Amino acid sequence: MINRIILWLPQLLNGAKMTIIITVISVSIGLILAVFLALGKMSRHKLLSAPCSAYIFFFRGTPLLMQIYFIYFGLPQLHAALTIRSAFVAALIAYVLNTAAYLAENIRAGIQSIDKGQFEAAKALGFSYGKTMRLIIIPQTVRRLIPPVGNEFIMVLKDVSLVAIIGLTDLTKVTRAISSSTGTALVYIPAMILYLIITAFFTFIFNKMEKRYSVYE
Repeated sequence: MINRIILWLPQLLNGAKMTIIITVISVSIGLILAVFLALGKMSRHKLLSAPCSAYIFFFRGTPLLMQIYFIYFGLPQLHAALTIRSAFVAALIAYVLNTAAYLAENIRAGIQSIDKGQFEAAKALGFSYGKTMRLIIIPQTVRRLIPPVGNEFIMVLKDVSLVAIIGLTDLTKVTRAISSSTGTALVYIPAMILYLIITAFFTFIFNKMEKRYSVYE
């Protein structure tokens, strides 16, 4: 068994690398997009709030699997110019768009949890809305967002296994390939252990950040 694990390990590690790359990039870009979506949804202008609300509703209300399928296989059928030839890029787009929708709601809730008196105080001091958000509200919201962002990161990490449907060799795809070629399901043991190690590592990082910066102590 040990010899088999040693033999499988290089392939499993390459798959794990792909899983981590997609997760980190998706959550990082998704978090930036989520800020604008959250602020847009909270806007008093319907022309801004309505599209943002619709976006969040759509991506939270439809399965991620279907979103990946549509972006990679469906868009080319709408128009050839929409073809995404790279499965990696298609997967990133799907995960960024999906993650942004979920994080946007977390950000909106975080902003709305800030005492309204701070908005009023900033207004009394002559701060514009943008300046109030940038200098007062957003910095406080960031501290409250560490736990939900950490949870979303771990969820995305596990959901990346869906990229196997468009041929990307993430950890799950590699595990299935090894299982099929060797005729044994024992490869799932080291694969699950790898997932646990990766999850434990990033959970540790977010817990450290929460203890250092979070308001929830």
